[in-house]
Amino acid sequence: MSVFTTPAPVTITCHKRIMPYLEQEVKELGFAIEESFVTGVRLKASLNDCIKLNLNLRCASQVLYSIKQFIANHPDDVYKNLEDYPWENILPDPGYFSVTSNVLNPTINNSMFANLRVKDAIVDRLRKVRGTRPSTGADLTGAVIHLFWKNEQAEVFIDTSGDSLARHGYRKIPGRAPMLEALAAATIMATRWDRKSPFINPMCGSGTLAIEAALIATNTRPGLFRINYAFMHLTGYDNEVYLQEMEKLDQQIIDVPGLTIVATDISDIAITNARKNAVAAGVAKLIKFSVCDFEATEVPVDGKGIMFMNPEYGERLGEESELQATYARIGDFMKKKCGGYFGYIFTGNPELAKKIGLKAKRRVEFYTSTIDCRMLEFELYDGSRRTMRHKDDAEETA
Repeated sequence: MSVFTTPAPVTITCHKRIMPYLEQEVKELGFAIEESFVTGVRLKASLNDCIKLNLNLRCASQVLYSIKQFIANHPDDVYKNLEDYPWENILPDPGYFSVTSNVLNPTINNSMFANLRVKDAIVDRLRKVRGTRPSTGADLTGAVIHLFWKNEQAEVFIDTSGDSLARHGYRKIPGRAPMLEALAAATIMATRWDRKSPFINPMCGSGTLAIEAALIATNTRPGLFRINYAFMHLTGYDNEVYLQEMEKLDQQIIDVPGLTIVATDISDIAITNARKNAVAAGVAKLIKFSVCDFEATEVPVDGKGIMFMNPEYGERLGEESELQATYARIGDFMKKKCGGYFGYIFTGNPELAKKIGLKAKRRVEFYTSTIDCRMLEFELYDGSRRTMRHKDDAEETA
């Protein structure tokens, strides 16, 4: 029985507050979700299905294929339950594997010890069966085994991803405080953008939002930018299945005539780096980059698209007072130049957001690193409706 063709419980993880968008992606790929939770979803799938999931998902972190569940009250219980598992049917000889874990158990104060017990069980089993010891290490370049152990419930997975899927692989120069690619994709999915109308991204930094917008609009999947996954280092892996899925990725890319994506930043270094990242992603021709203050950004008239900004939050002492004027200028920019658009401001500072001077139509919760953030949506009216709306908004705060 090959795990590549045998359905089993699969857990797809993601960063906190991204789950609704991961759920949407998984359903669009034709999979039935059995359960959703704060940081992921569960379904039934084979390892061949996991290949498809790894190549296509924008919002995921890891795709984990379950192989065993058991009760464990002590690290020795983990060892005993895994020592007799037929690892020789999963891990090739010779081979290299790594162990990762997510542990919350009173007997463990260092997850590395739990990893060691898993590794010892696998190594002892393979030495007993094969007479040789496999290579192991922390680099996620080969097969990866993952332990989830909470209280007395333990579950062991084949991590089919290896390095996190949340980093999409094209960004060679991250720049200052970059937004994680999976988070950028999720925030775009949370907007009202129709993937055809203009996408305007002032303060673009390393270009992640603009690049992700271009990739989403053209249905270009993250699997095209990565050449190594943990599933490639398992017994039974069929490279033809992978190549067929890669061919599908190429075939499903679409052309969007007239697509306008504008990315600006006041830093010429930021724009240089953003261009390089866009070239690596294959979308440089779809994005118009310019060096300018955000207020000078060219916004197509009657574009009826979206304007998306991710300004600084003022995390360091003294920065917040300086940024108050910037946030006020952002409000003025949206009023004066973005009529007919939906405006989106991603921020981790609610006090600064009030300086925008407009009432948010919607607030969507996200996290970036450990910062509690909001994506604020503003409906920016044109003409007389716009004038009346802004008169009302002047009396309110964000």
